[in-house]
Amino acid sequence: MSMDLNKMMQQVQEMQAQMQQAQEELKNETVEATAGGGMVKVVATGGGEIKQITIDPKAIDPDDPEMLADRVVAAVNEALRSSQSLMESKLGPALGGLHGLGLPGL
Repeated sequence: MSMDLNKMMQQVQEMQAQMQQAQEELKNETVEATAGGGMVKVVATGGGEIKQITIDPKAIDPDDPEMLADRVVAAVNEALRSSQSLMESKLGPALGGLHGLGLPGL
C-alpha cells in the first residue's frame, strides 16, 4: 500500500485553511441562552467567549442572591453548550477529511 505523500500534504494544508476560515467565522457568530424565564440572558461567540450578560432588574432579589447566581450559571452553561455545538457544526466538515487520511477526527 503506497501513499502519495504530496497528495496527503496537500489535503492537510487544505484542511488547515478550512479550519482557520471556520474559526474566524465562529468569532463573529453568536449564540444566546436564557434562564429564569428570560430574566438572565447570555450571549457567547461560536469560539466560546462570553460577550454579554443581561439581567432583568426583576431577577435581583436582595434576599435571595443565590437564585440570581444559579440563573447566571445556568444561562452561561447553556450558552457555552450552544457555542460548542455551533463550533462542532462549523469545524466538523473541515475535520471530516481527517478520516480519509486515517487520522481520528473529533
